Amino acid sequence: MPSEKANSKAQAKGKAQTKGKAQTKGKAQAKGKAQTKKSKPRNGQQGKPQGKSKVSVDTPLKSKAEYQKALAELKRHDALYHQEDNPQISDAAYDALRRRVEAYEEANQPEDLFTSEAKHSIGAKPARGFSKVAHEAALYSLANSFDEEEFHDFIERTRKFLSLKDAEPLVIRGEPKIDGLSLSLTYENGELVLAATRGDGSVGENVTANALTLSEEYIPKKLKAKSGTPIPAKLIVRGEVYMARDDFLALNKAQEAAGAKIFANPRNAAAGSLRQLDSTITATRPLRFVAYGWGEVQGTLLPQVDTISGVLACLKAWGFSVPEQFPCKVLSSDSVEDLLAYHGKLESQRADMEFDMDGVVFKIESRAYCKRLGAVARAPRWAIAHKFAPERAESQIEAIELQVGRLGTLTPVAHLKPVNVGGVMVSRATLHNPEEIRRKDVRPDDRVELQRAGDVIPQVVRAFPEKRKKNSKPWKFPTTCPCPIKSKVVLQENGKRAECSGGAKCVPQQQARIVHFVSRAALDIEGLGEKVVEQLWQAGLVRTPADLFTLAERDGGQDNKPIAEWEGWGETSARNLFEAIEAGRSASLVRVLFGLGIPMVGEVAAETLATRWQSLTAIRQAMEQAAKNEAERNEIISLDGFAEKMAEAIINWFAEPENQLLYKTLEEVLSPTPPQVRSKTGALAGEVVVFTGKLETMSRSEAKELSKSQGARVASSVSKETTLVVLGPGSGKKGRAAEALGITTLDEEQWRRRVGV
Repeated sequence: MPSEKANSKAQAKGKAQTKGKAQTKGKAQAKGKAQTKKSKPRNGQQGKPQGKSKVSVDTPLKSKAEYQKALAELKRHDALYHQEDNPQISDAAYDALRRRVEAYEEANQPEDLFTSEAKHSIGAKPARGFSKVAHEAALYSLANSFDEEEFHDFIERTRKFLSLKDAEPLVIRGEPKIDGLSLSLTYENGELVLAATRGDGSVGENVTANALTLSEEYIPKKLKAKSGTPIPAKLIVRGEVYMARDDFLALNKAQEAAGAKIFANPRNAAAGSLRQLDSTITATRPLRFVAYGWGEVQGTLLPQVDTISGVLACLKAWGFSVPEQFPCKVLSSDSVEDLLAYHGKLESQRADMEFDMDGVVFKIESRAYCKRLGAVARAPRWAIAHKFAPERAESQIEAIELQVGRLGTLTPVAHLKPVNVGGVMVSRATLHNPEEIRRKDVRPDDRVELQRAGDVIPQVVRAFPEKRKKNSKPWKFPTTCPCPIKSKVVLQENGKRAECSGGAKCVPQQQARIVHFVSRAALDIEGLGEKVVEQLWQAGLVRTPADLFTLAERDGGQDNKPIAEWEGWGETSARNLFEAIEAGRSASLVRVLFGLGIPMVGEVAAETLATRWQSLTAIRQAMEQAAKNEAERNEIISLDGFAEKMAEAIINWFAEPENQLLYKTLEEVLSPTPPQVRSKTGALAGEVVVFTGKLETMSRSEAKELSKSQGARVASSVSKETTLVVLGPGSGKKGRAAEALGITTLDEEQWRRRVGV
């Protein structure tokens, strides 16, 4: 379940950075606090928790009625997160609610409440649609620490429980806490027979068919038998299903192009993808799995596997990806500087990681100690999640306006008082759609919580009704588009999507199409952003993407000032703009096709079309023939990655008179570069190549194109299909994966000799 990210980077690094007297004083203070508390039993030690909670609660629950109401709210948010993959409050808000409930339970004792419900709850009951699976061993959640003092308390509590003497070291290991969906995998005689979600910790959902669609690199269907690591008769592996950030962004881009659901963040995307009732959908999603332990082992087990690190070594040998390890010996609750420094290091690298993580999990290394420590309520005593500071912030909405997309989709956008969110100044945030803004009840002048989804798109998480003005009224979604002709707004998908009905007459819609055409992923014409496109439109110089390529010759005509004389421009900036547009004439055919915004044609589909027909004219002629000829239509359907619905959308786009006019004009003004056809006899014919690490003699893009020209297919990750991995300096996980799978590897020089450059 999401957790508050309350400790700051400075706090995380505090002890590691403190020097001299300040360090000594800090340790003394921490120790003093711990000694002051020793007379009070703690939750997490033997026996029932007694006394009031040490957790600081801003607004404590004052009565049993308040407690029951808060507990019901907590369960509702558990269900939203675990069953529906649709959290409606932030991590911080959820943790604050849980801690208020737990603080009341600790202060009032289970006898009064008949059961300490929050302390014993893990996740939520499985959703309908999947068969239920009873976990043979409970799949626990983790206790959290949000600052250094709570982390020190965890160490002190553990040492006291184990009755360790001052000179006895306690080895603790840290690993990144990947933000994903918990999964349990059961193997019998090395064969995967069951995959189940956490559910409520006791009963989960059977998602075996979906788990089987993941790459062997992440979930092996059959365990590998290696010398020294015999395969047990039965093995239950515990881990996390997640989605890398780049894969998440690519998925959302494809979803948007197809008019499908846009995911809020990688965790939601991973959970929603794994929990599809149709496993063929899961198979198309770029899911990964990292194994962090096992729940049960029966049969052969090596006696030396007595540490958590040893468990991970076995899992890795059997074919699983495992998290990086950071073991550290500590003698007391004050000697944890290295662990906190590791936490601070990962927090500082958080934005550059390939996956989302919200903290560091620290575990007791000794499995014997883990067994002795056991579990309390909903979490094991031998592990804790030390959370990162939140990448969220609070601001005020100054106005709500509609943004018109290139396909006519209307998105409400909040204009905010600028605020720093995760190191980026944010002044605008999406409110998604009519249904979302109604559900969250976000209004102008509201104080709101913000987050950056996938570290890219700012979005409003929630409003604070208690902070709004008394005369505040709900914001009503406009019935007309903000375009000059005030076209009627049409609601689709039961109010979840709004569209402008103006089509070609809607000015913002047409401007958005031009902006997309010149964007970085399309023609990449530098200097042509939203504001410049709007200026050119207002001057009557540009109405379609094709108009850009006659702009220089029309500049200064029809009683217009030359662009160089416009406010904020000059000779240099105008010349740079014209040169950038001229360079766009010879952009790749793939980029041109993508820039046109043809429904369901993303970068991959654009490359498929461009490779098959090699020119704008040939593609148009093929689509015209396909509209008349069944055989031509079937050829499009048979293209790699295409299907009947996709082919129909593309053919229909080419049949629109407006699109025909634009396309034929572009044929006259552009000279796009066709992609190289993959050679069937080249030096890399039939190879599936992956590049990893830094190349020193050319760019990664150039190396990929060269490989394709020599007959190879270039992939982004190592899998059982990979046949060749090119290793540059700094190659890490992919290189290790290649070694583990026995895949041929070449350094850059060897690869250059192979392709003859």
